[in-house]
Amino acid sequence: MEMNFEKLLQQLTELIQREAKTETVVGDSFQLGEFTCVPVIRVGLGFGSGGGGGNSPKEGQGEGGGAGAGLGIDPIGFLVTRGDQITFINAHQNKGLSAVFEKVPDLLEKFMASKN
Repeated sequence: MEMNFEKLLQQLTELIQREAKTETVVGDSFQLGEFTCVPVIRVGLGFGSGGGGGNSPKEGQGEGGGAGAGLGIDPIGFLVTRGDQITFINAHQNKGLSAVFEKVPDLLEKFMASKN
């Protein structure tokens, strides 16, 4: 049995480049008044493979192999910019992603106050 590990790694790399993007997980950046919100993700990858062969007087010659991979993508928060100010809002605080959306009214209130 012949395995082309270079081809396997190339295909895995292409998969990661195609799928492990912020846009495919939580969406594109967006504007909220004067604020620009950019989603941030964490990517983890693991893979392994193995193979072997052998001879047996009774069973003859045999070989086998296998491979597996796992990809984890986790939205961790948002970079929020306004002018030259940049703030990171963590989505993994006590309340998770809902903590981010709880801050939206505050951002809107500050935006409206700055307009007046």
